[in-house]
Amino acid sequence: MPYIKDDDGRLNNFAKEPKVYEAVPPNQQQQRNYIIMGIAAAVLVAGLVFVAASV
Repeated sequence: MPYIKDDDGRLNNFAKEPKVYEAVPPNQQQQRNYIIMGIAAAVLVAGLVFVAASV
């Protein structure tokens, strides 16, 4: 149970803390995918701005 009693007998209900893990850097495949998605997003935004400006 996550209940803790203090010295006065009151109960405290603390949230369950998430498990801590060490972050790992992205590998070459992931880095390439991030670059491709970034370029695709930039093209999409540029296209939307062009359409909005032309209207």
